[in-house]
Amino acid sequence: MKSENEKKELSFLGHLEELRWRLVRSSVVIILAAIVLFYFTDPIVQQFYINMSKTTFPTYQFFCLLSEKLNISDALCADDIPIQIQSIEMTKQFSTNMYFALIGGLIISFPFTFYQIWSFVKPGLNIKELKATRWIVFNASLLFFMGILFGYFLISPLCVQFFGGYKLTDQIQNNFTISSYMSMITTSTFLSGLFFELPVVMYILAKIGILGPDILKKYRKHSLVAILILSALITPPDVVSQLLVSFPIYALYEFGIIIVKRVEKKRLRDLENENPNTD
Repeated sequence: MKSENEKKELSFLGHLEELRWRLVRSSVVIILAAIVLFYFTDPIVQQFYINMSKTTFPTYQFFCLLSEKLNISDALCADDIPIQIQSIEMTKQFSTNMYFALIGGLIISFPFTFYQIWSFVKPGLNIKELKATRWIVFNASLLFFMGILFGYFLISPLCVQFFGGYKLTDQIQNNFTISSYMSMITTSTFLSGLFFELPVVMYILAKIGILGPDILKKYRKHSLVAILILSALITPPDVVSQLLVSFPIYALYEFGIIIVKRVEKKRLRDLENENPNTD
């Protein structure tokens, strides 16, 4: 008979093997999605990147329409964005193409990747925890794609409009490299998707007992300051843009507090049921 240590070692190695294969499957799906995006580079770059530098982009049109509805003339309308995009390094267009294709592949395959990771964690949960988290893959994917849309249609256009039109002096022209232009859009969009996972992270931390509603309430003001600083870092330096980004992220934080409260209440109720008062 095998010793207890040998059984534990085999079990540990078995978990590592399962994790390895789940990561392999996720990587294969990401790479396949990236290959497809790489193949359709030209229409993607034209429609999703270059068009953002034109005033016909939907976000600019929406703000212009909003400006008319509010009777504030063309205060919110985007002016022409005087930028030229160039490549000054031999391999930069190829490496930039690889970068946006891989990030795009990760975005597209996020539900599958998250499902693989969650499937590895799920066997360690009890029946009650499984019932409480049965929609977590759907909810996490929904929040992620909402964040992607938020980043692409709000944060990225605001950055392109501001930095594309900003000049120290009219003698200096904005001739950006293709890598800096596309990386800014890709990175800000992807990070927005991750930011929108905040309620899911808070829920998981609450389930394992690390996070409680009291802590979140106690540091609510600190969180608001952190969100404002974060918004200032990823948006143009104007109040309107920072508020447009800060409000949804803070709303997600407050939504996370509600979720954590429910988790805490349910945990306390389960403890009472398991240890009823015998007095």
